[in-house]
Amino acid sequence: MDLPSFKYHPDPLGTGSIIASDQRCQVCRQSRGYIYAAHIYSIRELESVCPWCIHDGAAHIMFNAEFTDPRGIGGHGEWDPVPPEVLQEVAFRTPGFAGWQDHRWFTHCGDAAAFLGPMGREELERLGEEALSAIRRQCRLSGEEWESYLARMDRHGGPTAYVFRCLHCGLLGGYSDAH
Repeated sequence: MDLPSFKYHPDPLGTGSIIASDQRCQVCRQSRGYIYAAHIYSIRELESVCPWCIHDGAAHIMFNAEFTDPRGIGGHGEWDPVPPEVLQEVAFRTPGFAGWQDHRWFTHCGDAAAFLGPMGREELERLGEEALSAIRRQCRLSGEEWESYLARMDRHGGPTAYVFRCLHCGLLGGYSDAH
């Protein structure tokens, strides 16, 4: 069975937000082979939600589930505002991602950007100078402070970058945090 397509999270398997699993979805009660693996904010403790119930909004409708805090979409006012329908699609019908602190979703050109994934130094360097510069600017670090921070960056622990690509102009953006 093919996974549903998410405009703002094009590779949820690659980012680790969706994983292979035989667990039954608490929304549709089916075992479809995949389950959401990041935090869910809802009126009930939800531990297993399938990608289909995220995509069609059933998890939000039944349990008021949010996969990204709506206030974090646009970085709490740091980035471009987006129309309500975009905010709703990202918060209620798009897989979020695991992070250390409050999640933010990069916005640009009046729209939410596509989440590329959590990244450490190696992944950022593979993306190139644009990705490195975007995270460096967001951190407000330079010189030796930046070099030390970058050296400790790790996708799975320590400081982690969360990188996005604008769907309209291709600009890379995002942020980093640590536990």
